[in-house]
Amino acid sequence: MTYTLWGRPGWGSTIVEAQLELYGLKYRYEPVEDLFRTPGAGEKLEKVNPLAQVPTLVMPDGSIMSESAAITLLLADVTGSEALVPGPGAPERAKFLRWLVFLVANIYPTFTYADDPARFVSVNAARDPFRAATDAYAQRLWRQVEREAGTPWFLGERFSALDIYVDIMTRWRPKRGWFEIETPRLFAIARRADALPELANVWKRNFPNS
Repeated sequence: MTYTLWGRPGWGSTIVEAQLELYGLKYRYEPVEDLFRTPGAGEKLEKVNPLAQVPTLVMPDGSIMSESAAITLLLADVTGSEALVPGPGAPERAKFLRWLVFLVANIYPTFTYADDPARFVSVNAARDPFRAATDAYAQRLWRQVEREAGTPWFLGERFSALDIYVDIMTRWRPKRGWFEIETPRLFAIARRADALPELANVWKRNFPNS
């Protein structure tokens, strides 16, 4: 049984790639070119996922899954494991679900808007202020997450998929230097996840220069 992960190194597909590795699931990686800057990059992917977004995961039965949070919950169900997602009876379950959805519903879209403002703002002169305002809003959201972060992991003593999200998303704007100063607990979680031997190859493939 083999999964196919459509992804691009360093992008949101890394979140799913790390989970596939940790679960020990067999998968094939289908690389995608830069969907913002490479003409025609999304044409092949659109045939699988009309939104042409990564991550897109093709299940062993050929069905398609998108949206990293949905994939996170599904993989936990498929494997019957609570290693990355607290089970229904776990005391951390509610906090996990709240902040998983918060990250993907509130912070993740700020990259969608600010990575390529031309898709949303037609006036050239307005694009830089739009991106700056979006990035500033994302920073306010990260400070909310910081107030809820536990130690040594987001949920406290237990590692979860939230720590994978934190590791990867803190590598994006405003990048690790900002997090180290402004959100030290999130920075500490990310650095601890950086050191997980089980994910060393994932980090090397996706972030070779960090």
